[in-house]
Amino acid sequence: MTHPDLPSLNALRAFEAAARLQSIKQAAKELHVTHGAVSRQIRALEEELGVALFVKEGRGVKLTDAGMLLRDAAGDAFARLDGACAELKRRTEEAPFVLGCPGSLLARWFIPRLDRLNRELPELRLQLSASEGGPDPRRPGLDATLLFAEPPWPADMRVFELAAESIGPVLSPRHARFAALRRAPPQALLDEALLHTASRPQAWPSWAASQGLPAAGLRYGAGFEHLYYLLEAAVAGLGVAIAPQQLVADDLAAGRLVAPWGFVETPARLALWVPLRRGDGRAERLAGWLKRQLAERAVR
Repeated sequence: MTHPDLPSLNALRAFEAAARLQSIKQAAKELHVTHGAVSRQIRALEEELGVALFVKEGRGVKLTDAGMLLRDAAGDAFARLDGACAELKRRTEEAPFVLGCPGSLLARWFIPRLDRLNRELPELRLQLSASEGGPDPRRPGLDATLLFAEPPWPADMRVFELAAESIGPVLSPRHARFAALRRAPPQALLDEALLHTASRPQAWPSWAASQGLPAAGLRYGAGFEHLYYLLEAAVAGLGVAIAPQQLVADDLAAGRLVAPWGFVETPARLALWVPLRRGDGRAERLAGWLKRQLAERAVR
């Protein structure tokens, strides 16, 4: 529903401030605009309404009868608007912040840091929503989504880039050929039945290309529907897997997995996707926290 007979909201705001403060100068200061900008808004409002709202009095201004009538109505209206906006903001900030995240990233990186996040950002009241594969950042009910993806970023999303994705082969000391493989060159993997996952079919070919190895020469062993299960199999010593460095960082630090051939950067980025409609500030705080956590692990 529109109100075509109402004057400009900016003009009404300028008038309300000047009327309440009895000073155009103070109104300009409160609204963070120039004295001239407030004067122009008030003149435009007077021309539109066909009445004088202020008259000069000494070096200042004084409200006319029409000005006092509009002051009372505008003051009440803006007070109600301010109250409603504050209430909506309070409700938004008190509601849980719902974060979508792939199950593998959630289990292997996020959950081990969840206690620290809750201590350091208690106002977030985080609620996690896991999905296998790539969660849909536009799914109703999500405040933000954490996932690996490649630019360019969509125009309807605010995307906080957190870290570059790097992938590499990993294996467990429990692997039957661990002693030989840990000192072998990358081409030794052409003789291995490699663990793989349907969720990342291009991971092994991309890594092979980065090493100058023929993708057609790769041999595949057991396959897994999701990355989480692939890495559990690798930890159990069932074969050599390939994964983003972030998802195996804790396993490498604990010695459960080893990455003899290192990691290579891909075009993808780990990023926090936030719909543009969200604006309560919690997404920015979460993005900053995530970026610090990733950087802290990277420098160790």
